[in-house]
Amino acid sequence: MIPLNNPFIRGYRGLSIQRLLAIRYEDDCPLTYLPLHTSQAHLTDEQITRFECVFCDDFTVITEGQDVASELDARCPSLGVVQTVVHAVMADDGGTPVHVGDIYSHEAALEVVRRLTFETGHYSRCWEISSGHLPEEALQYLEDLASASTPTGLLFEAFRIPDSDAVGVKLIATPWVDDNLTFVEGRDAQSLHDELVNACVPQPLITVMQLAAQADVRILTFDPNVAFLEGLPTFDN
Repeated sequence: MIPLNNPFIRGYRGLSIQRLLAIRYEDDCPLTYLPLHTSQAHLTDEQITRFECVFCDDFTVITEGQDVASELDARCPSLGVVQTVVHAVMADDGGTPVHVGDIYSHEAALEVVRRLTFETGHYSRCWEISSGHLPEEALQYLEDLASASTPTGLLFEAFRIPDSDAVGVKLIATPWVDDNLTFVEGRDAQSLHDELVNACVPQPLITVMQLAAQADVRILTFDPNVAFLEGLPTFDN
């Protein structure tokens, strides 16, 4: 069974920065956080903070010191004052936005994004997990592939590690997601899955390789002497 969450995924993905205005509008109400209307996107933080504004459910318009079109003003029934400006670092979790945290300058937010970004080729490309994540027959299949000199012709190749009980897999053309596979291979992830099944690759091995490849793992080793990866199925061998 494929886990609901992919345990190979580390860090945040699809990081972005959203400038939000913390608006104080009534003494007994908490601050409300809204973006600035696109027509005023050129305003600096200094031209926004502590300035009067009007707002609606979707955006804020600075009125103090600014010429505001009457139709735009009419769309904003609430009055307030911008308490502060925050630069919210956001991430994407399978299409769902995730709020990572608030930073108080754009430059500092850019630095947070830089540090959190796992750039391809630098992080999380090699994993070592317990061979107990494969049943005996799948592990034997992998060991037989590693001992053979003939390439699989699939998007993975097995290899042995000298003086070790471990066996490894080199995953090719990762990540195994539709956009990348379509660009590199001219097919989608389901087509690749069907090919692996038709080639009689054991399903437990397919499941682990798919999860790892979706997270852009390139090298995956199975070793009986290392810890289990929480979230993956285990087998008694």
